[in-house]
Amino acid sequence: MLMPFHFAYHVTDLDAARAFYGGTLGCAEGRSTETWVDFDFFGHQISLHLGAPFANTPTGKVGDHMVPMPHFGLVLDVDRFQTLADRLDAAGVAFVIPPTLRYEGQPGEQWTMFFRDPSGNPIEVKGYASADQVFAS
Repeated sequence: MLMPFHFAYHVTDLDAARAFYGGTLGCAEGRSTETWVDFDFFGHQISLHLGAPFANTPTGKVGDHMVPMPHFGLVLDVDRFQTLADRLDAAGVAFVIPPTLRYEGQPGEQWTMFFRDPSGNPIEVKGYASADQVFAS
C-alpha cells in the first residue's frame, strides 16, 4: 500500500498559510497548535511551522525556464491539474511559470506550473495524462 509523504517546512504567517492552503488550494486543515498547522495536501501531509522559509534561487534550468531551487510539489492527473490551475488563476495567484505543456508528443509529456505560497515557498505541480508517463524516458 502506497502511503502519503509528509513534508514539514516554515511559513511566516499561519493565518496567511491557512487562507492560501485551505482557501486558495482547497486543502483540508488537520491538527494545529499556535506554532504549526497540518494540511491534507492532495492526499499527502504537510506541516507548516512558524519560522524562516528555506532559501531558494532560480538556478534549475528546465527547458527555457530557470526554476526556483529547491522546490517541492506534486503530481496530479491532467483533469485535477487543470482544475487547480483554474482555481489559482481565479484567485489571482502570480505564477512563476504559468500552466505550460512540456515535452509535447515525447515520453514524459506533462503539464507544469510553478507558484509561491504567501511565505515565498516555491511549489511545482505537474499534470500527466497517464501515470506511466511520470518516469518515462
